[in-house]
Amino acid sequence: MNTLYPYFIALLFFVNIPVFAQEFPELTARGERKILVVKDQPFLILGGELGNSSASDMCYMENIWPKIKKMNLNTLLTPVYWELTEPQEGKFNFELIDNLIRDARKHDVKLVLLWFGSWKNSMSCYAPVWVKKNARRFPRAASKEGEGQEILSPFARENLEADKKAFVALMNHLRKTDGGEQTVIMVQVENEIGMLPDARDHSAEANRFFKQAVPDELITYMKNNRDELAPFLRTRWESNGSSWRGSWEEIFGKGLDTDEIFMAWYFARYADEVAKAGKEAYPLPMFVNAALNRPGVRPGDYPSGGPLPHLIDIWKAAAPQIDFLSPDFYNPRFRYWNDLYTREDNPLFIPEIRFEPSVGAKAFYAIGHYHAMGFSPFSIESTEHPEEENIGKVYELLRQLSPEIQQNVGSRDMRGVWLSKSEAVDTLHFGDYTLVAKHDHILGWSPEAKAEEWPESGALIIRKGPGKFIIAGTGVVVTFLSRSKNAPQAGISRIDEGKYENGSWKPGRRMNGDQSHQGRHLRIPAGRYDIQQVELYSYK
Repeated sequence: MNTLYPYFIALLFFVNIPVFAQEFPELTARGERKILVVKDQPFLILGGELGNSSASDMCYMENIWPKIKKMNLNTLLTPVYWELTEPQEGKFNFELIDNLIRDARKHDVKLVLLWFGSWKNSMSCYAPVWVKKNARRFPRAASKEGEGQEILSPFARENLEADKKAFVALMNHLRKTDGGEQTVIMVQVENEIGMLPDARDHSAEANRFFKQAVPDELITYMKNNRDELAPFLRTRWESNGSSWRGSWEEIFGKGLDTDEIFMAWYFARYADEVAKAGKEAYPLPMFVNAALNRPGVRPGDYPSGGPLPHLIDIWKAAAPQIDFLSPDFYNPRFRYWNDLYTREDNPLFIPEIRFEPSVGAKAFYAIGHYHAMGFSPFSIESTEHPEEENIGKVYELLRQLSPEIQQNVGSRDMRGVWLSKSEAVDTLHFGDYTLVAKHDHILGWSPEAKAEEWPESGALIIRKGPGKFIIAGTGVVVTFLSRSKNAPQAGISRIDEGKYENGSWKPGRRMNGDQSHQGRHLRIPAGRYDIQQVELYSYK
């Protein structure tokens, strides 16, 4: 044994230097999913995203922080604006971000930064004035009629280098000022990238790239992942002969679909270069979000080429520095899109969803069913009554359960339910028991049960052992069935209402009487937000 080793350890202890300190937030595999780790601890994002302009003025923000705390957020998603970060070329101003970090620490809230760089909702509205006014140096995308658009072209090197320079300056500043504290835990690169009003850029440089051969990296990716490709991409490739060499139209055929595939590749390459340069300065997890399309809408009528599910393989091949791709929700197909985004190589994070009464139930479902690493309604500051918002009540339960949730990411022992009048029942199988979750209004005990619409309800369920479950939710009734042939009946030994304090369960009321309908079910009425533990037994 090295005789100096004990003295080395003693020195580390004396000067308070951690031997195995995590240098920056990172994503870590947990089964088939990933979790975010901050300062060596798993971190579940209970978030909210600011409206686009709120973070541009610190005086305006003063009234927002109290709302954030009243809704039990642990993370705020906030824009960082290129135009305010670099108002003059090469001269950077980080006062806004420094103030945000200071106030976030003061309120014990983490930050996810949204880089409004080259594109925000397709447009280049947050590019600095010195970029906007010099279209010769910083070329615009063009329509098929040749008209310039308020969209920086992803085919112009000057555009990319300017964006990279500003982003690297930001990341260097974050590492210098926040690397130890880790207030900023992730960064979104650009915002809802996509081409409008046509499916692709028709500028001269874009046309030149369109005539070139499809990059070998994309062909190799498709060859190596043929069986797992998104059906859209595989069909376009195979219907044109599965060629290994050729132009975009030779490989994928002619039409808007090929235009979109082409744009997706070059948007992704652009975002990847920005992310790579930023990570070299400070390697925080980085993601890109998507404006979701709707059935029957063609590319160009929605932002063409963004990180949508039918293009996800293009983005995975072109942008390896992007850790995951995320959906922004402004349409009702919640399960449909989450199913498409949840892959082993793409953990689910919902950075933006319409702030409406359904978000609380959806948060339970996203985290319980999809094991999402976080959830974040948009324009979170817009409420006038933050203490009444259901998302805050749901977040309080999820905050208590966070250690249990993180332990069960990637496990079949954690599930979620999301219920409405049209889909009022869900059935879940856990080992020897089946749990049937129903919307509370099915009982008909509330006058609201007669309404045409029911408030959406949901729950997160964790199995703690044989016949032992944690159920957190609102507006749910759960009944239990035995799956044992020898003991086909399920009974309730006990139901305890309670809460978690510092990870330890503190039981409150025993709910074996009227609250469980004399042992018939576990119930959390609509309008209540509770955690209950139930223990079952089976008999003949």
